Parts: sequence; structure tokens; C-alpha cells
Amino acid sequence: MRPKVAVTLGDPRGIGPEVVAEALRDPPPDTDLVVLGASRQLAPFDRYQTVAVDAQAALSDADPASVDAVTAGRVAGAALEHAARMALAGDVDALATGPVEKRALHEAGFHFPGQTEWLGSLAGVTDVAMMLVAGTLRVVLVTTHLPLREVPDTLTVDLVVRVGRTTLAGLRDWWRIPEPRIAVCALNPHAGEGGLFGDEEDRVLRPAARELGAAGPFSADTVFVRALRGEFDAVLSPTHDVGMTAVKVAGFGSGVNVTLGLPFIRTAPDHGTAFDIVGTGRASAGSMRAAIELASALVRQRD
Repeated sequence: MRPKVAVTLGDPRGIGPEVVAEALRDPPPDTDLVVLGASRQLAPFDRYQTVAVDAQAALSDADPASVDAVTAGRVAGAALEHAARMALAGDVDALATGPVEKRALHEAGFHFPGQTEWLGSLAGVTDVAMMLVAGTLRVVLVTTHLPLREVPDTLTVDLVVRVGRTTLAGLRDWWRIPEPRIAVCALNPHAGEGGLFGDEEDRVLRPAARELGAAGPFSADTVFVRALRGEFDAVLSPTHDVGMTAVKVAGFGSGVNVTLGLPFIRTAPDHGTAFDIVGTGRASAGSMRAAIELASALVRQRD
């Protein structure tokens, strides 16, 4: 089949519009694309189907750099919602979403921790998970945007198992891995050292791993190396920064965020809006290009 992918430009003040434009100079083959964003930023995409989403935000008459956060959030949010509705209606097969600023989305009235949780709400599903992909390394975050001090209290056997099951389903259905091998990353140094450095491994992570048929928990300083060597198909990371750091070290500039658990495929680059380098020519399109290519590839594999 020929995949159809909706691509959102993200925050109109950020690097999203320019990295999408650069990525689509060399689009994935045999893929139809729909680009959604502010009308004044759609000119570089006239070879594709486009959808302008700023009719209510008055962005078309303003320099994106001078747009206030609320207006920018409305545009980015409208693009995401419209793209999600297209996917749910079967008008597109997948989404590749540009980077957004969470503060702007919140100020515009979209009160979700991130696009992952928001898309889950729009799709009516509760168990969604954030997977980061860099080459052969796949890392799934058990907790995402939380203060570090809240992580130990948030980790439960039930939470780890739910994220693990969502991961297993994604690996089977989207990557077509019939018997996925997953590992659990430890929370504490030396995997707790038998309770000397913390008991979350014995109390939460090890029981969850047993229920999932997963390996671990293993220390963070070894488990990602083992995954890169091909021992595991994915690693569950209990904290956001540990998992993100592993992926960015393994493939900085080409990592992709994949939302598992949705009824449609969604990918995104592994970077933010980078307001400080907009228009300088320094923004790399590698991660955005990888996100669009992976969205197309996963549609083919799934179908």
C-alpha cells in the first residue's frame, strides 16, 4: 500500500517549519503527505496537500517570531487536533508531528503533560506510552514529565506492567516482532544492590518484569549497551531523562519519538522547538526526516 502521512509544523515560532521543509526536500518514496500548519508557513509545501489551521489565530498577518505564546499554542494545538481527527477518520494512516512548546499549549488551553497524553485523550485510549527510537535501540518511558522526586512514589507494579504490555503490543503489531524481548532498567544505582541503595527494584520492578516475562531490572549503565548489541528489542526506563539520554547518545540528531497504544501511528523528532536557533540555518532536519520515514515504514509493516 501507499502510506498517507499527516505532518504538523509544530509551534510556528520554532524550528518545526524549517526542519519539515528541509526534510521534505527528500521525502520517503511512495508516500503521500499532508502538511498542516499556519497558512503563511505553508508556501514551501505547495507540492503536497496542505491544511491551514490558523483561521482563528490571526497568525497569517504576523511575523511568527513576534507571535505571542497563546496564539502559537492555538496554532500548534489546532494542527495536532486536526491531524488526529484525520487519522481517526481514516483519511491518513499516520502522524509525524513537529516540535511544540508545552507552556504555549497550556496557555492556549490545552492542559496535557505532552502530545503523547493529548493524543491518547483524543483517541479515547488510556494506555499510551512514549517510545524513543535510535537505530536498533528502542526505549520506552514508564514515567515521563514528572519532577524526579515524584518518580519513586509514582512507580507501581501495575504502571510498569501496563507500559510493558503496551510496548509488547507495539513491537508485535507495528514492528512485526512475533516474540519481543524486553528488559527493565533499574531506578537505583547498581539495581539497588539488594536494597542497599533503594528497594524499588525488589518491590516494584522485579515483580513487574516477572509478570511481563521481561528481563531485569538491570543497571542503567549496562542495559542500554546490551540492547544496542541486539540482546533486547526494547528497554523500559523508569525515568524520563535516563531513557532520553541513552537514546540521544546512541543517535543524536536522528532519534524518533513513537507513541505506542494509539489506533494510528504517530512519530515525532526527539528535539524541541529550539527558539534560539530559528532562521540561523543551524537546525538539523535529521530527526524530523527520520520521524516521517519511520511513520511511513511502520504503516507498511503494520499493513
